Amino acid sequence: MDSAKPANVVQLDAHGGLRHLLTLDGLPRGQIARLLDRAEELREQSHGGTRTLDLLAGRTVINLFFEPSTRTRTSFDLAAQRLGAHVINFDIASSSTSKGESLLDTVHTLEAMHCDAFVVRHKESGTPAYIARHLHSNAAVLNAGDGNHAHPTQGLLDALTLRRHVQDFSTLRVAICGDIRHSRVARSDVHALRALGVRDLRVCAPAQLLPDVDEFAHCRLFEDFDAALDGANVAIMLRLQKERMQAAIPSEAEYFERFGLSTQRLQRAAPECLVMHPGPMNRGVEIAGEVADGPRSLILEQVGNGVFVRMAVLAELLAGAASR
Repeated sequence: MDSAKPANVVQLDAHGGLRHLLTLDGLPRGQIARLLDRAEELREQSHGGTRTLDLLAGRTVINLFFEPSTRTRTSFDLAAQRLGAHVINFDIASSSTSKGESLLDTVHTLEAMHCDAFVVRHKESGTPAYIARHLHSNAAVLNAGDGNHAHPTQGLLDALTLRRHVQDFSTLRVAICGDIRHSRVARSDVHALRALGVRDLRVCAPAQLLPDVDEFAHCRLFEDFDAALDGANVAIMLRLQKERMQAAIPSEAEYFERFGLSTQRLQRAAPECLVMHPGPMNRGVEIAGEVADGPRSLILEQVGNGVFVRMAVLAELLAGAASR
Protein backbone atom coordinates (compact mmCIF):
# COMPACT_ATOMS: atom_id res chain seq x y z
CA MET A 1 0.00 0.00 0.00
CA ASP A 2 1.17 3.55 -0.62
CA SER A 3 2.62 5.52 2.26
CA ALA A 4 1.19 8.99 1.61
CA LYS A 5 -0.54 10.77 4.50
CA PRO A 6 -0.67 8.51 7.59
CA ALA A 7 -4.00 7.10 8.77
CA ASN A 8 -4.33 9.48 11.73
CA VAL A 9 -4.16 12.41 9.29
CA VAL A 10 -6.32 10.93 6.53
CA GLN A 11 -9.19 10.28 8.92
CA LEU A 12 -9.65 13.95 9.91
CA ASP A 13 -11.50 16.67 8.02
CA ALA A 14 -10.29 20.25 7.62
CA HIS A 15 -11.72 21.16 11.03
CA GLY A 16 -10.15 18.24 12.91
CA GLY A 17 -13.37 16.23 13.06
CA LEU A 18 -13.65 12.58 12.06
CA ARG A 19 -14.09 12.00 8.34
CA HIS A 20 -13.17 8.29 8.61
CA LEU A 21 -12.21 6.04 11.52
CA LEU A 22 -8.90 4.37 10.70
CA THR A 23 -6.96 4.42 13.98
CA LEU A 24 -7.17 5.67 17.56
CA ASP A 25 -3.54 6.78 17.41
CA GLY A 26 -3.48 10.51 18.08
CA LEU A 27 -7.19 10.88 18.83
CA PRO A 28 -7.51 13.15 21.87
CA ARG A 29 -9.31 12.17 25.04
CA GLY A 30 -12.26 14.42 24.26
CA GLN A 31 -12.92 12.83 20.88
CA ILE A 32 -12.76 9.32 22.30
CA ALA A 33 -14.96 10.25 25.27
CA ARG A 34 -17.49 11.78 22.88
CA LEU A 35 -17.78 8.51 20.95
CA LEU A 36 -18.21 6.56 24.20
CA ASP A 37 -20.85 9.02 25.41
CA ARG A 38 -22.65 8.66 22.11
CA ALA A 39 -22.60 4.89 22.41
CA GLU A 40 -24.34 5.17 25.79
CA GLU A 41 -26.90 7.61 24.37
CA LEU A 42 -27.70 5.23 21.52
CA ARG A 43 -27.97 2.34 23.97
CA GLU A 44 -30.64 4.29 25.82
CA GLN A 45 -32.42 5.59 22.72
CA SER A 46 -32.60 2.11 21.19
CA HIS A 47 -33.80 0.62 24.49
CA GLY A 48 -30.76 -1.60 24.72
CA GLY A 49 -30.87 -2.45 21.03
CA THR A 50 -34.51 -3.57 20.93
CA ARG A 51 -35.77 -0.48 19.10
CA THR A 52 -34.65 0.50 15.60
CA LEU A 53 -33.73 4.15 15.13
CA ASP A 54 -33.94 6.12 11.89
CA LEU A 55 -30.72 8.14 12.14
CA LEU A 56 -29.31 6.50 9.01
CA ALA A 57 -32.53 5.87 7.10
CA GLY A 58 -31.77 5.79 3.39
CA ARG A 59 -28.02 5.30 3.92
CA THR A 60 -26.11 2.26 2.66
CA VAL A 61 -23.23 0.58 4.51
CA ILE A 62 -21.09 -2.00 2.73
CA ASN A 63 -19.10 -4.53 4.75
CA LEU A 64 -15.87 -5.35 2.89
CA PHE A 65 -14.32 -8.20 4.88
CA PHE A 66 -11.28 -9.79 3.27
CA GLU A 67 -10.61 -11.83 6.43
CA PRO A 68 -12.92 -14.08 8.46
CA SER A 69 -14.87 -12.43 11.26
CA THR A 70 -17.76 -13.29 13.55
CA ARG A 71 -18.05 -10.59 16.21
CA THR A 72 -16.92 -7.53 14.27
CA ARG A 73 -18.82 -8.20 11.07
CA THR A 74 -22.03 -9.20 12.85
CA SER A 75 -21.94 -6.24 15.21
CA PHE A 76 -21.29 -3.74 12.40
CA ASP A 77 -24.20 -5.33 10.53
CA LEU A 78 -26.49 -5.04 13.56
CA ALA A 79 -25.27 -1.53 14.36
CA ALA A 80 -26.08 -0.23 10.89
CA GLN A 81 -29.47 -1.96 10.81
CA ARG A 82 -30.42 -0.63 14.25
CA LEU A 83 -29.72 2.88 12.95
CA GLY A 84 -32.01 2.25 9.98
CA ALA A 85 -29.34 1.83 7.28
CA HIS A 86 -29.29 -0.66 4.43
CA VAL A 87 -26.43 -3.16 4.81
CA ILE A 88 -24.63 -5.05 2.05
CA ASN A 89 -22.30 -7.85 3.13
CA PHE A 90 -19.91 -8.05 0.20
CA ASP A 91 -19.07 -11.65 -0.68
CA ILE A 92 -15.38 -11.56 -1.56
CA ALA A 93 -15.28 -15.18 -2.72
CA SER A 94 -17.93 -14.66 -5.41
CA SER A 95 -16.95 -11.08 -6.34
CA SER A 96 -14.90 -9.87 -9.29
CA THR A 97 -11.86 -9.58 -7.01
CA SER A 98 -11.61 -13.36 -7.33
CA LYS A 99 -11.29 -12.79 -11.11
CA GLY A 100 -8.39 -10.40 -10.72
CA GLU A 101 -10.16 -7.06 -10.35
CA SER A 102 -8.07 -4.64 -8.30
CA LEU A 103 -9.13 -3.51 -4.85
CA LEU A 104 -9.64 0.09 -5.96
CA ASP A 105 -11.61 -0.91 -9.06
CA THR A 106 -13.91 -2.89 -6.78
CA VAL A 107 -14.30 0.07 -4.41
CA HIS A 108 -14.92 2.56 -7.22
CA THR A 109 -17.52 0.24 -8.74
CA LEU A 110 -19.37 0.11 -5.42
CA GLU A 111 -19.01 3.89 -5.00
CA ALA A 112 -20.76 4.36 -8.35
CA MET A 113 -23.81 2.70 -6.80
CA HIS A 114 -23.96 5.51 -4.21
CA CYS A 115 -22.96 3.80 -0.98
CA ASP A 116 -22.27 5.89 2.12
CA ALA A 117 -19.73 3.87 4.10
CA PHE A 118 -17.25 1.04 3.70
CA VAL A 119 -16.42 -1.14 6.70
CA VAL A 120 -13.09 -2.73 5.79
CA ARG A 121 -11.19 -5.66 7.26
CA HIS A 122 -8.01 -6.70 5.47
CA LYS A 123 -4.90 -8.74 6.21
CA GLU A 124 -2.59 -5.96 4.98
CA SER A 125 -1.87 -3.05 7.32
CA GLY A 126 -2.86 0.27 5.81
CA THR A 127 -5.56 -0.98 3.45
CA PRO A 128 -8.46 1.07 4.92
CA ALA A 129 -6.35 4.25 4.79
CA TYR A 130 -5.33 3.38 1.22
CA ILE A 131 -8.99 3.13 0.25
CA ALA A 132 -9.83 6.38 2.06
CA ARG A 133 -7.09 8.24 0.17
CA HIS A 134 -8.41 7.08 -3.20
CA LEU A 135 -12.17 7.47 -2.87
CA HIS A 136 -14.09 9.23 -5.63
CA SER A 137 -17.02 10.05 -3.33
CA ASN A 138 -17.82 11.34 0.15
CA ALA A 139 -18.19 7.82 1.54
CA ALA A 140 -16.71 7.14 4.98
CA VAL A 141 -14.23 4.33 5.64
CA LEU A 142 -14.28 2.44 8.95
CA ASN A 143 -11.36 0.22 9.82
CA ALA A 144 -12.61 -3.14 11.09
CA GLY A 145 -9.05 -4.43 11.53
CA ASP A 146 -6.04 -4.16 9.20
CA GLY A 147 -3.09 -6.50 9.57
CA ASN A 148 -1.34 -5.83 12.85
CA HIS A 149 -1.93 -2.06 12.59
CA ALA A 150 -5.23 -1.09 14.22
CA HIS A 151 -8.70 -2.17 15.27
CA PRO A 152 -10.16 1.13 16.47
CA THR A 153 -13.70 0.04 17.27
CA GLN A 154 -12.33 -2.81 19.41
CA GLY A 155 -10.24 -0.28 21.31
CA LEU A 156 -13.33 1.87 21.81
CA LEU A 157 -15.56 -0.98 22.95
CA ASP A 158 -12.91 -2.17 25.41
CA ALA A 159 -12.69 1.37 26.79
CA LEU A 160 -16.48 1.59 27.01
CA THR A 161 -16.66 -1.73 28.83
CA LEU A 162 -14.09 -0.61 31.38
CA ARG A 163 -15.73 2.79 31.81
CA ARG A 164 -18.93 1.09 32.92
CA HIS A 165 -16.99 -0.47 35.83
CA VAL A 166 -14.21 2.02 36.61
CA GLN A 167 -14.46 5.59 37.87
CA ASP A 168 -10.88 6.77 37.34
CA PHE A 169 -8.72 5.40 34.53
CA SER A 170 -5.62 7.05 35.97
CA THR A 171 -5.59 4.57 38.88
CA LEU A 172 -5.69 1.47 36.68
CA ARG A 173 -2.90 -1.05 36.30
CA VAL A 174 -3.59 -2.83 33.00
CA ALA A 175 -1.81 -6.00 31.85
CA ILE A 176 -2.17 -7.03 28.20
CA CYS A 177 -0.82 -10.52 27.55
CA GLY A 178 -0.51 -12.61 24.42
CA ASP A 179 0.67 -12.19 20.87
CA ILE A 180 1.47 -8.49 21.17
CA ARG A 181 3.67 -8.33 18.06
CA HIS A 182 0.83 -9.26 15.72
CA SER A 183 -2.05 -7.71 17.66
CA ARG A 184 -3.96 -4.77 16.21
CA VAL A 185 -6.19 -4.99 19.28
CA ALA A 186 -3.25 -4.40 21.65
CA ARG A 187 -2.23 -1.32 19.69
CA SER A 188 -5.72 0.19 19.64
CA ASP A 189 -6.31 -0.66 23.30
CA VAL A 190 -3.07 1.08 24.25
CA HIS A 191 -4.00 4.17 22.22
CA ALA A 192 -7.46 4.36 23.81
CA LEU A 193 -6.37 3.65 27.38
CA ARG A 194 -3.47 6.10 27.28
CA ALA A 195 -5.76 8.83 25.94
CA LEU A 196 -8.22 8.14 28.75
CA GLY A 197 -5.54 8.48 31.40
CA VAL A 198 -4.14 5.01 32.16
CA ARG A 199 -0.56 5.46 33.37
CA ASP A 200 0.45 1.87 34.15
CA LEU A 201 0.22 -0.17 30.95
CA ARG A 202 2.02 -3.52 30.91
CA VAL A 203 2.40 -5.74 27.85
CA CYS A 204 3.59 -9.30 28.20
CA ALA A 205 4.54 -12.04 25.72
CA PRO A 206 7.27 -14.52 24.89
CA ALA A 207 10.32 -12.66 23.60
CA GLN A 208 9.58 -13.54 19.97
CA LEU A 209 6.05 -12.11 20.27
CA LEU A 210 6.97 -8.83 21.94
CA PRO A 211 6.79 -5.69 19.75
CA ASP A 212 9.53 -3.24 18.93
CA VAL A 213 10.23 -1.19 22.04
CA ASP A 214 9.66 2.16 20.30
CA GLU A 215 6.19 1.14 19.19
CA PHE A 216 5.08 0.60 22.80
CA ALA A 217 7.31 3.28 24.31
CA HIS A 218 4.75 4.23 26.96
CA CYS A 219 4.27 0.66 28.18
CA ARG A 220 6.32 -1.65 30.38
CA LEU A 221 7.33 -4.82 28.54
CA PHE A 222 7.42 -8.18 30.34
CA GLU A 223 8.36 -11.74 29.47
CA ASP A 224 7.18 -12.93 32.90
CA PHE A 225 3.38 -12.99 33.09
CA ASP A 226 3.35 -13.44 36.86
CA ALA A 227 5.29 -10.20 37.23
CA ALA A 228 3.11 -8.38 34.71
CA LEU A 229 -0.05 -9.49 36.47
CA ASP A 230 1.10 -8.52 39.95
CA GLY A 231 -1.50 -6.14 41.41
CA ALA A 232 -3.20 -5.55 38.03
CA ASN A 233 -6.77 -4.22 37.99
CA VAL A 234 -7.40 -5.33 34.41
CA ALA A 235 -6.10 -8.35 32.47
CA ILE A 236 -6.63 -8.27 28.70
CA MET A 237 -5.80 -11.62 27.12
CA LEU A 238 -4.99 -12.06 23.43
CA ARG A 239 -4.95 -15.16 21.27
CA LEU A 240 -1.92 -16.55 19.47
CA GLN A 241 -2.27 -15.43 15.84
CA LYS A 242 -0.58 -18.38 14.22
CA GLU A 243 -1.72 -17.24 10.77
CA ARG A 244 0.59 -14.20 11.07
CA MET A 245 3.58 -15.86 12.74
CA GLN A 246 6.92 -16.77 11.25
CA ALA A 247 8.93 -17.45 14.41
CA ALA A 248 8.50 -20.68 16.36
CA ILE A 249 6.40 -20.52 19.51
CA PRO A 250 6.05 -22.80 22.52
CA SER A 251 3.58 -25.66 22.38
CA GLU A 252 0.05 -24.75 23.47
CA ALA A 253 0.52 -26.58 26.76
CA GLU A 254 3.81 -24.81 27.45
CA TYR A 255 2.31 -21.47 26.42
CA PHE A 256 -0.59 -21.89 28.86
CA GLU A 257 1.83 -22.84 31.61
CA ARG A 258 3.83 -19.64 31.12
CA PHE A 259 1.29 -17.14 29.79
CA GLY A 260 -2.19 -18.56 30.29
CA LEU A 261 -4.63 -16.90 32.70
CA SER A 262 -5.67 -19.60 35.15
CA THR A 263 -7.65 -19.27 38.37
CA GLN A 264 -4.46 -19.72 40.36
CA ARG A 265 -2.52 -17.11 38.37
CA LEU A 266 -5.39 -14.62 38.61
CA GLN A 267 -4.81 -14.53 42.37
CA ARG A 268 -1.64 -12.54 41.70
CA ALA A 269 -3.75 -9.68 40.37
CA ALA A 270 -5.72 -7.21 42.45
CA PRO A 271 -8.80 -8.78 44.12
CA GLU A 272 -11.16 -6.80 41.87
CA CYS A 273 -9.21 -7.54 38.66
CA LEU A 274 -11.41 -7.47 35.55
CA VAL A 275 -10.77 -10.02 32.79
CA MET A 276 -11.18 -9.20 29.10
CA HIS A 277 -10.60 -10.90 25.76
CA PRO A 278 -11.47 -9.61 22.26
CA GLY A 279 -12.19 -13.11 20.94
CA PRO A 280 -12.03 -15.56 19.44
CA MET A 281 -10.77 -17.36 22.53
CA ASN A 282 -8.59 -20.45 22.63
CA ARG A 283 -9.66 -21.94 25.93
CA GLY A 284 -6.84 -23.68 27.69
CA VAL A 285 -4.23 -21.80 25.64
CA GLU A 286 -4.40 -18.14 26.63
CA ILE A 287 -7.22 -18.39 29.16
CA ALA A 288 -8.80 -21.10 31.28
CA GLY A 289 -12.48 -21.79 30.71
CA GLU A 290 -13.37 -21.17 34.35
CA VAL A 291 -11.75 -17.72 34.18
CA ALA A 292 -13.42 -16.82 30.89
CA ASP A 293 -16.79 -17.77 32.38
CA GLY A 294 -16.03 -16.53 35.89
CA PRO A 295 -17.41 -13.61 37.90
CA ARG A 296 -14.58 -11.24 36.93
CA SER A 297 -15.00 -11.82 33.20
CA LEU A 298 -16.34 -8.99 31.00
CA ILE A 299 -15.92 -10.93 27.76
CA LEU A 300 -19.57 -11.21 26.76
CA GLU A 301 -20.18 -7.65 27.92
CA GLN A 302 -17.47 -6.57 25.48
CA VAL A 303 -19.36 -8.27 22.66
CA GLY A 304 -22.61 -6.49 23.54
CA ASN A 305 -20.90 -3.13 23.86
CA GLY A 306 -19.40 -3.57 20.42
CA VAL A 307 -22.77 -3.00 18.79
CA PHE A 308 -23.34 0.32 20.57
CA VAL A 309 -19.81 1.56 19.88
CA ARG A 310 -20.21 0.78 16.19
CA MET A 311 -23.60 2.48 16.18
CA ALA A 312 -21.88 5.55 17.66
CA VAL A 313 -19.11 5.58 15.06
CA LEU A 314 -21.54 5.14 12.16
CA ALA A 315 -23.77 7.89 13.55
CA GLU A 316 -20.80 10.20 14.05
CA LEU A 317 -19.52 9.73 10.51
CA LEU A 318 -22.80 9.54 8.61
CA ALA A 319 -25.35 11.47 10.70
CA GLY A 320 -23.05 14.06 12.22
CA ALA A 321 -24.34 16.81 14.46
CA ALA A 322 -27.87 16.50 13.13
CA SER A 323 -28.49 13.31 15.12
CA ARG A 324 -27.42 14.75 18.47
